[in-house]
Amino acid sequence: MFAAEIFMHRFLLYSPVRTLNPEEADWFYTPVYTTCDLTPNGLPLPFKSPRMMRSAIQLIASNWPYWNRSEGADHFFVVPHDFGACFHYQEEKAIERGILPLLQRATLVQTFGQRNHVCLKEGSIIIPPYAPPQKMQAHLIPPDTPRSIFVYFRGLFYDVGNDPEGGYYARGARASVWENFKDNPLFDISTEHPITYYEDMQRAVFCLCPLGWAPWSPRLVEGVIFGCIPVIIADDIVLPFADAIPWEEIGVFVAEKDVPKLDTILTSIPPDVILRKQRLLANPSMKQAMLFPQPAQPGDAFHQILNGLARKLPHPRNAYLKRGEKILNWTAGPVGDLKPW
Repeated sequence: MFAAEIFMHRFLLYSPVRTLNPEEADWFYTPVYTTCDLTPNGLPLPFKSPRMMRSAIQLIASNWPYWNRSEGADHFFVVPHDFGACFHYQEEKAIERGILPLLQRATLVQTFGQRNHVCLKEGSIIIPPYAPPQKMQAHLIPPDTPRSIFVYFRGLFYDVGNDPEGGYYARGARASVWENFKDNPLFDISTEHPITYYEDMQRAVFCLCPLGWAPWSPRLVEGVIFGCIPVIIADDIVLPFADAIPWEEIGVFVAEKDVPKLDTILTSIPPDVILRKQRLLANPSMKQAMLFPQPAQPGDAFHQILNGLARKLPHPRNAYLKRGEKILNWTAGPVGDLKPW
């Protein structure tokens, strides 16, 4: 789900918007695969990412003049970690760290979006997490298959390894789902991840999309692709590509404090409203906007990102620094970030 950074790089290598003449460029893109730094078990190590990012920026700033003339104001980076360029998966530590100071003037393309949060910088472009288009295509079932599951969810309710006392993970929302509805026949919820996961979503009316460590979830993409109405449980979430996807019309938003009333909320939605949401979800262009296909296709997530970058042009004059003017401090940030990569 973090792989957008790799596929964005692949897309731009062959895109007609790319120029090899830096004097022609509106934007500069630096591919830094911060989410590819993994533990032996294959889990990301986001708290080490600032060292990698700092190393990359020092490389381009010392070899070419373009970073230094604006201190990155005309550069963009894909940072698909849980909390973007705060580079930590636990919110408390992400807030304490803050956005890497060297990225204060750059544009961030990130999956994390939450209003009034220190890890969401003004002007950032919110994108969906990566979901494999070919894999999902291979699991499509006939569109007239009855939706016999009312509410569906597969995933963690507690993250004992990282939150041994419980309650902090997902701000308690997932725990509340389990405690209130594990025995409710309308709710098909479990920690198991069956091989029929994608097929099951296509048989469900509602798919729960609760926050985890961060507010966003791959289930948002899966719900849209499979026509399962996303039930978004993440207060103040900022959703991707709001100009292309009418989230308020296709989804159901439930406040985290109202999770114990989920059954009442969902059963009280009139059938005509459910049918309208399902008809909207059937729109192929909406599905396309959530995917990163290879090769790229018109209206896909790559093009939505380009649209977001284009809307930020032209760069204002104050983006470029006067001779001798400096804004950022190379030594700003935690001491650990200063170690050479």
